[in-house]
Amino acid sequence: ITHDYRCAFCVDRAPAFTKARSAVRFRGVVPRLLHRCKYGAATHLAPDLAGWLDACVRTEYPGEPFDAIAFVPLYPARERMRTYNQAALLAAALGARLRLPVAAGCLRRVRNTGTQTHLSARQRAVNMRGAFAARHAPWIEGRRFLLVDDVMTTGATLAETAAVLKQAGAVS
Repeated sequence: ITHDYRCAFCVDRAPAFTKARSAVRFRGVVPRLLHRCKYGAATHLAPDLAGWLDACVRTEYPGEPFDAIAFVPLYPARERMRTYNQAALLAAALGARLRLPVAAGCLRRVRNTGTQTHLSARQRAVNMRGAFAARHAPWIEGRRFLLVDDVMTTGATLAETAAVLKQAGAVS
């Protein structure tokens, strides 16, 4: 059954993204795999995890004319500490599968937002406000992006990054 669904939070404040889907539910083995990739330097898992994203994109967005893949950036100090950005690894692996370029430099995190693990949906939205900026705006203008993050809980991070891309001229 295909239908449009809007969560209660999105009804109150429509997000900037057109559609959002999680590739898998955050249960069973999924949390352990994602946490190993994100916090345990198990970067070798990214291509396999991207397989879930690939299946989701091909199922939920068939024929969608994406121009590029963007990903949620980490704050520079956090990326230096971790030595990688798990969302960037997922985006690169997904881009290879979908034959789409990855717009690696189009977003940057300008504020260290800290962990959102224990925040409510509203607190997460407030925490993300103003946390990102667009880079290379002329390249963003007129393009349609597939936006990737490792986990989507409330959609606050994706809503904020999508808003920044749209403010820089992205179509969707």
